Amino acid sequence: MKKRVLVVEDYEDTRVLLKFMVEKFGYSVIEASGPYDAIDKAAEFLPDLILMDIGMPLLDGLSVAQLIHDKKTNRLVPIIAVTAFSDIRDEAMKAGCSDVIYKPVHPDELRQMLDRYIV
Repeated sequence: MKKRVLVVEDYEDTRVLLKFMVEKFGYSVIEASGPYDAIDKAAEFLPDLILMDIGMPLLDGLSVAQLIHDKKTNRLVPIIAVTAFSDIRDEAMKAGCSDVIYKPVHPDELRQMLDRYIV
């Protein structure tokens, strides 16, 4: 069974690009277009890793990461913050993210990140 990655991104073009890259690396992808969709899909599908956009409307990705980790079923899932904000690393770690990858996302860097955190 393929390992599952939840891609959370409110911009469809960016979400489609991330999905394409993740699938190219051999993982299965679940898509979420916003914060509440992400919370629901994380609980339903129990992904092996979450790529979490930080700058979303209604609820930012760091708050979503905290809410997902508050649920017992998702407490240990690695969440990778995906952001264009260069000064967010410390805040992301405090929110429970395992790492940060910066936009624009480079395929080689994404592959290394996925391989590092998905066991």
